[in-house]
Amino acid sequence: MTLKRPFPLPSLMMVDATILDGIRLITGAILLAYASYTDIKTRRAANILWVVMAIVGAILIVIQYLDGGYPNIWYLVFIPIMIALMYAFFQMRLLFGGADAKALMALAILVPTLPHLGNLPLWDSFLPGSWSIFANATILFLFIPISLLLYNLSKKNLRFPHCFLGYVISVEKAKQKFVWPLEKIKDGKRRLMYMPKNFDVDEELAEFEKLGITEIWVTPKIPFMIPLLAGFLVTFFLGDILLQFVRVLL
Repeated sequence: MTLKRPFPLPSLMMVDATILDGIRLITGAILLAYASYTDIKTRRAANILWVVMAIVGAILIVIQYLDGGYPNIWYLVFIPIMIALMYAFFQMRLLFGGADAKALMALAILVPTLPHLGNLPLWDSFLPGSWSIFANATILFLFIPISLLLYNLSKKNLRFPHCFLGYVISVEKAKQKFVWPLEKIKDGKRRLMYMPKNFDVDEELAEFEKLGITEIWVTPKIPFMIPLLAGFLVTFFLGDILLQFVRVLL
């Protein structure tokens, strides 16, 4: 179904869709880059960033609608669906950070369709832009275990599966860094923790110190905001990685 303008616009008001997508690229890149910076430093990202992103996205949607509409109304219907989906992911702890969920909700408004900048992206997609961003970010996030493995190979720490999930660090340094212990003292023994539960990190580290344990395996609290920024840029310049991979296989 095609959305049409409710009234004709003067030619001076016609805006090239490429310009609108260029604004989306600049807006998203700046806000996500700043959010990534603050997330690395403090593990926080200000809510105002997502408010600004959503407002800019809403304005661009209105302009694009008045300027010629969208080829398919379902792309706009996907906006509330994406917002609800990200909220559900956050409640199920598939997204650990509230800022990550809010960023993806705002991106659903900022990039409702796959953007086009001249001949970019290289791979076209029928999927909504915000979903491609999320899928790309998730795929890029999966490269982290490979990076951890290579790091542990260089340190000759090849305990499995620990070497895919984290690295060895002193208990003293762990107190000063954004990390979760990959181990937990249970029944007097060190046990692997695949995912952090609701526990007090300082309390857990104190338990290791009481037992005279000076080094433990930890997993870094890597902000999802960083792969989200990378996934955003990949969507604009390359397209949907997962969809392209499926195309190659088929």
